[in-house]
Amino acid sequence: MLITAGRILTGPAGDVIADGAILVDGATIVAVGTRHEVEARAAAGVPHLRFPESTVLPGLIDAHVHLAFDAGPDPVATLQSQDDAALLKDMAVRAEQLLSIGVTTVRDLGDRNHLALRLAESIADGTAAGPRIVAAGTPVTPPGGHCWFLGGEVSGADEVRDLVRRNIAAGAEVIKVMETGGGLTKGGAQSWETQFSPDELAALVDEAHRAGIPVAAHAHGTDGIAAAVEAGVDTLEHCTWMSADGFEFREDVLAKIIGKGIHVCPTVSPHWRLLPQIFGPEKAEAMFGLVRRMAEAGVRLIAGTDAGVQRSGFDGLVSSLGFYEHLGLPHDRIIEMATVEAAHALGVGGHTGRIAAGYSADLLIVDGDPLTDLGSLKDVAAVISAGARYQPAGPAQP
Repeated sequence: MLITAGRILTGPAGDVIADGAILVDGATIVAVGTRHEVEARAAAGVPHLRFPESTVLPGLIDAHVHLAFDAGPDPVATLQSQDDAALLKDMAVRAEQLLSIGVTTVRDLGDRNHLALRLAESIADGTAAGPRIVAAGTPVTPPGGHCWFLGGEVSGADEVRDLVRRNIAAGAEVIKVMETGGGLTKGGAQSWETQFSPDELAALVDEAHRAGIPVAAHAHGTDGIAAAVEAGVDTLEHCTWMSADGFEFREDVLAKIIGKGIHVCPTVSPHWRLLPQIFGPEKAEAMFGLVRRMAEAGVRLIAGTDAGVQRSGFDGLVSSLGFYEHLGLPHDRIIEMATVEAAHALGVGGHTGRIAAGYSADLLIVDGDPLTDLGSLKDVAAVISAGARYQPAGPAQP
């Protein structure tokens, strides 16, 4: 497949090739450069996709989704009302919705009975349409803790290690730990409350890292954030710096996050503009300001929507990215957060997240130039995942 376009954003630092081309063999990019250079390498008769007024960029990455939730008013009740067969069918629909907007990789941070891993296999073998799924399997939580209903209740370091091992044996590529409480769980710990002891958290990180698997920590509360950083987790999810009295931003913890190269996924809802109405203008502005402080300090932010929870649908990543534009971040950095930087955080940076020879042909083609108009990311002209062009009527076709 030969793809020519007015602009190609290859990945980092807003690098742009004008009047460029990409040559794809099977699922892999074999050449990228100017149209003249790459066309000369293409065999006669190779399928040619022409987008003279469009931009090609790496397929987008949503680093925090829950395919098991339906984004309705009560996602937990809906999940609990379904058996696994019905739930898996709905998860496949949500995965295809993500792919249709140009998301070619997602990190699923908690499901039931390893259904996301089953779906990932179906997508990989071509029997379902969807993005590459980096799945956590069953999230680790204490008895009655946040998302206990997903089946990951454990107590003590030995049980923690055992669940980590079971997730890895099932194929998990990341371990999710619920280090603090969360609003989705009725009657559970408050969002700012820590759920695990330092010994339990250390055991979890040690067990995962022994197997070469990263750890993602759900951490709203400042104490939980500090504990997760001390334990050596790889990503912080939410990272809202909550305390019982409001917010507590700690510069010493921030310095450790930066020093250790820990990625932070703020999980911004597609409907972030409604937050002043939901929480009140003062609290919402405080929340916005904390993300701005992390960005300005140089924290390695990545894009994620928490798709599946209330008010967070599976078609909202681009709307979520608008939050960072509102904070004043440049468009090239925002795009990196949803491509190359996210790929590094998910452990897949060696084969996706940028457009380069040897990388997977995961591509989003949009009308317009997202470096000048971020909203043009919604103007999807084509989506290519692992070398196959997505066709809305059914599974992707080569």
